[in-house]
Amino acid sequence: MRLVRDDISERVLHLVLEVTGQPAEHAERYAGIIADLTNQYEGVFTVDEVRAFVREAHANLAPSARIPANLPVFVERFSHDKLRAAAKAKGEPRDGKPELLFVCVHNAGRSQIAAAMAKHFSEGRVVVRSAGSNPSGQINPVALQVLEERGIEAAYLFSKPLTDDALQASDVVITMGCGDECPYYPGKRYEDWKLDDPNGQPIETVRRVADEIEVRVRGLLAELL
Repeated sequence: MRLVRDDISERVLHLVLEVTGQPAEHAERYAGIIADLTNQYEGVFTVDEVRAFVREAHANLAPSARIPANLPVFVERFSHDKLRAAAKAKGEPRDGKPELLFVCVHNAGRSQIAAAMAKHFSEGRVVVRSAGSNPSGQINPVALQVLEERGIEAAYLFSKPLTDDALQASDVVITMGCGDECPYYPGKRYEDWKLDDPNGQPIETVRRVADEIEVRVRGLLAELL
């Protein structure tokens, strides 16, 4: 049995390596991600379905990855987001948490600040996602600095594309300057927040934008919770 198991593991590593083009150590990480997510979504998705989500997440993120060594971490988080969104269409999970989606063009500044604040201030009582209609692949470093000044965790943030799964799973969609590039789904609650783009702005301006976002996020959470 051990020989069979080792042979299967070797085949999985070669398959992941072929699909992702990652070094061998990353292939092992991807195999572990698939196994962990399969356990987490047992009874909702099969291993083949989970593998397909991980492949898609890799394909979405790899072209804009600035630090390849970090890619498996972001693929794992993005895969989890996508699986949670797809699970909602199946009636799972049943925790009753409101789901928020913050969207801007590059998913580098405004939407990231808003998502980080919503996660922080809600203390896990809402599911929060962010996305970009044309993601840049990196986070505005000044935006990260402003979040860190406020004691808001930012290390987990990464730029990612907008997906149909995320839109369909969300109860509230907040758009920020993406205009017609943000798809519209009937029956969803949409809000468009008019905010200055922090890209290329001095830190004083980004702090002011963050102040505006915090007021809006706190108001939204107070309404939902």
